[in-house]
Amino acid sequence: MYFRLVMCCLKRALVSRVYSCFPSLVPSQIVVIQRFKYLFIPTFNPIFYLKQFLAFSRKNILSNPVLKGILEKTTIRISLKNALQYYRKLSNMGKAKKIKTSKREVGAPLEDQIHAGNVAAPTGRVKERQRLEEDEDYVESRLSKTIITQARKQAAEIEEEFGVPAATKVKSVSLGVAQASDDESEDELEIQKYEDKEIAINEDDDMAIRMFMKPSGVKTKTLADLINEKITEKRTEIDTQFTDTSDVARDIDPKVAEMYSEVGKLLNRYRSGKIPKAFKVLPQFRNWEQLLYLTSPDEWSAAAVYQATRIFTSNLKEKMAQRFFNLILLPRVRDDIDTYHRLNFHLFQATRKALFKPGAFFKGFLLPLCESGTCTLREAIIVGSVLAKNSIPVLHSCAAMLKIAEMEYSGANSIFLRVLLDKKYALPYRVVDSVVFHFLNFRNDKRTMHVLWHQAMLTFVQRYKQDISSEQKQAMLEICKIHFHHTLTEEVRRELQHSKCRDEETAEPPSMDFD
Repeated sequence: MYFRLVMCCLKRALVSRVYSCFPSLVPSQIVVIQRFKYLFIPTFNPIFYLKQFLAFSRKNILSNPVLKGILEKTTIRISLKNALQYYRKLSNMGKAKKIKTSKREVGAPLEDQIHAGNVAAPTGRVKERQRLEEDEDYVESRLSKTIITQARKQAAEIEEEFGVPAATKVKSVSLGVAQASDDESEDELEIQKYEDKEIAINEDDDMAIRMFMKPSGVKTKTLADLINEKITEKRTEIDTQFTDTSDVARDIDPKVAEMYSEVGKLLNRYRSGKIPKAFKVLPQFRNWEQLLYLTSPDEWSAAAVYQATRIFTSNLKEKMAQRFFNLILLPRVRDDIDTYHRLNFHLFQATRKALFKPGAFFKGFLLPLCESGTCTLREAIIVGSVLAKNSIPVLHSCAAMLKIAEMEYSGANSIFLRVLLDKKYALPYRVVDSVVFHFLNFRNDKRTMHVLWHQAMLTFVQRYKQDISSEQKQAMLEICKIHFHHTLTEEVRRELQHSKCRDEETAEPPSMDFD
């Protein structure tokens, strides 16, 4: 960098001096000057151009009288001299000499180095600590002053209570008196020792004392007994408030309770995206119901209910999933239908996702809905559409039809029966018989049956007319006479009359004699 500055200074000073001192130069001299100017353009290789400059100065500058005069009249010669010294200094610089192995300093042994590293180097500092010896009995002045003050206060209190002056040792100045008086004064201050002997009490005194005493059978209540009674009363009051359906977390860490309450706030406004990790691992805990209660499931959004149903359906066992469907999913679906007269899409998808555990779904959702007796036709149609759109194993559907056929009649039960019968399962004869008896139970019913009942009967006859016996066929025809519908009953009668019963199909053909 220093060389570039020198070259620029040389270039500017030389050109300015030439044009100022020699305004009448011939063209050949100007070319020489321009050539000299060209040499001093700053580049990234100053050593190369320094060599070029020195070679050019020898041949052209010193040999040319014009440029030689310029150099003599100016101080450029000094700068050239400095640049030449700098170049020579650079040329004399060489590589650093390597230290021979023989001249290297020999280090200390490895053991001494390790020992020196583990132990700090001693310093000249000496710490002076004024500590009392352990065997020396010494009490500080402040402590002794406090002890004396408290002793005086206690002595004054004793004197006020009993009216007897406390025994104090009076310091007396003795001039040449023997030490016998001191020994006598110390003996007077010794505490008297009482003898432990039984004192004889008269019968009259004993009776007088007993009159003021309570009977020994009655136990007096202490303060601790009263506190324990209050605690037990409060505990029983809290225990009565907790029911099986709402188990509040009583033995949960406050930090865990706070975390799941915050998760509940997040689920309250959840729309889409990731679910918190703490909520995903919830089915792995034994007390998942208590932790789930902390999240306030009744305040979840519909999308959060779908995500929760998906997580609990895939991670819980059948019994635990049944409780989730019964306690969380079923009330939420019914409330949504009752409020908006239709089911939210996320809740509809959650109901479909719950069918991945069909046993838990029927036990915790469908059968409780039918047994409640308050299932509306709107709810039955919506839930029935979920059943119709999903594939359900035949055994679970058979068990559900058996239970529904044994329940009391309602329009919702007829809808569910019709939906399950429309799936065209190969039903066992036991299920077919139970459905037939379900319709035959209305022989003595004088009510006008709803059209849903007739639709369920027509569906059953269309699908399973060949699986009933001849006796059941005749009973069904009699039912058609009792409960008549102007459109559906004719279809039922036609299906029954043009059908073959199961006992007719399985009957053996008559034997033929070829004699």
